[in-house]
Amino acid sequence: MLFLPAAALCCLCSALVAMAAQLIQEDLTLTRRAGKKVSFSCRGTEECYSSYSVYWYQKKDTETFTRILNIRMSDGRVDKNYYNHPQKEDFSAAKKQNNYELQIQTVQLSHSATYYCSCWKSGSHNWVLVFGSGTKLFVDEQVVKPVVSVYPAASRAHLEGKSSLLCLASAMSPPLVRFSWKRQKKNGPLEELTSAEGEQLELREPGRSASILLLHQQENSTYKYYCDVKHEGGKVEAQTEQEVFVPPPPAPAAIPDFVPSQYQVLLLCVLYTVLIVKSLVYCCGLSLLMILRNKGPSTNCTHAD
Repeated sequence: MLFLPAAALCCLCSALVAMAAQLIQEDLTLTRRAGKKVSFSCRGTEECYSSYSVYWYQKKDTETFTRILNIRMSDGRVDKNYYNHPQKEDFSAAKKQNNYELQIQTVQLSHSATYYCSCWKSGSHNWVLVFGSGTKLFVDEQVVKPVVSVYPAASRAHLEGKSSLLCLASAMSPPLVRFSWKRQKKNGPLEELTSAEGEQLELREPGRSASILLLHQQENSTYKYYCDVKHEGGKVEAQTEQEVFVPPPPAPAAIPDFVPSQYQVLLLCVLYTVLIVKSLVYCCGLSLLMILRNKGPSTNCTHAD
């Protein structure tokens, strides 16, 4: 019996890993006071199997995924009678063109959780269950926009001809944010950063979150870098002007003017071999001579009575 929860969790994790075409949930967080209404959107279902449904799940911090209801893609019919969610009567749903919404008419504190939409999509060998990124609902919390700052990040990267920037978001409520980086050359357009131009690492701890951008530049240049932080209270932007210096590549080793030919190299090897053999013969002869000299002739003396 102990293997059943583990097997179910393994199947769910496999489905999450298979998110090749993730569904779109634009809201990272939503905050509502108790008694208000809230709705969660789900888009990007064009590649889902149209004969099936879009499913909505609830995930509380200390619990596993629980399916709430499904919305049939063919006609938008909502069905929640097949599922045993303890609060299923609190939820409703609607299909609005290609947007599949989960709705709560009267928000309660017990609704605080993260909500995920999912659907079945054809994979390379079988059907896979793809998920959205999730929307977390906070109840009875005040929305406060984050304070955002950008700093040059001190690291070993400077010794390797690279640069790094740190974007810090703090003092926000709810505490979840989403980072994105852009850059702008002097008098140039605003550009999105690709993975080839910079690596991003996010760090989260209570009260603040940070994004570290490690830059890979191919030429010396000065850019303005913009850190965009998406939050439920709105988008916050901070910028910094960073000069990126890439040291020139090391000069190639000097090539000697004289390059010996193959026959000259062979002749040199033969000469060294002859010298080594002569040295060995000389040492062996000298050692034998020393042995014979130390031994000397032996004489036997006979004394008559």
